[in-house]
Amino acid sequence: MTKQELQNLKYPIGQFDCPTNISKQHIESWISILEHFPNRLENLVKQLSDQQLDTQYRPEGWTIRQVVHHLSDSHHHSYTRFKWALTEDKPVIKAYFEDRWAELFDSKLAPIDMSLQHLRAIHFKLVYLLKTLSEADLNKCFIHPETNKEVFLSNNIGAYAWHSNHHYAHIENVMKRKDWL
Repeated sequence: MTKQELQNLKYPIGQFDCPTNISKQHIESWISILEHFPNRLENLVKQLSDQQLDTQYRPEGWTIRQVVHHLSDSHHHSYTRFKWALTEDKPVIKAYFEDRWAELFDSKLAPIDMSLQHLRAIHFKLVYLLKTLSEADLNKCFIHPETNKEVFLSNNIGAYAWHSNHHYAHIENVMKRKDWL
């Protein structure tokens, strides 16, 4: 496999490129992606067998099961980060080792239904919150400790809409390659 082929498997929709000027239409579109993502994901994976769920989406990558559990974990963190930024002045968030989380017993072996249900709940709460944010709220931020940079909530909405589509594409692409769709 060439470096470019591996890069395409890692980033099937490309890397997130946040617009410099985020419009109301961007925000509405990203919120819509987040609102519909749990259903889209569940419809994609609900018929997969355990053997299929334990298939890596790329060489040396996570399994489909690990990706589903990662989405639940990551989006839970994101929701918490929104709340911190809305209630504190530029809080420094807690980063986590997502690769280590993905290697834990539950991420590797637990039924995906628990994470699909959690993702449905967390997105319901997140979208409800996001639809109420004012422009001033969207300009609030948190500081990521790995980069020490401010992350504006408007950007974070786009990043998690991208993150949803990014991992959806990982799963969908392996299913297409394996002729499971």
